[in-house]
Amino acid sequence: MADTPTAVERIDAAIARIETAIDARAAAGDALARRHAALKARMAEAVSALDDVIARGTAS
Repeated sequence: MADTPTAVERIDAAIARIETAIDARAAAGDALARRHAALKARMAEAVSALDDVIARGTAS
């Protein structure tokens, strides 16, 4: 029975899995936040470029 993990070992393993999942979720959230910020910046640039095109078209 030496190969059978004790209750404490099973709890420690469960805690390690939970901590790993928390870290993975945090990393995924950070990556999503970075992608969102990049998309927001690109959209702001696109809207600004469209504003410039519209302004040039109405100036004629």
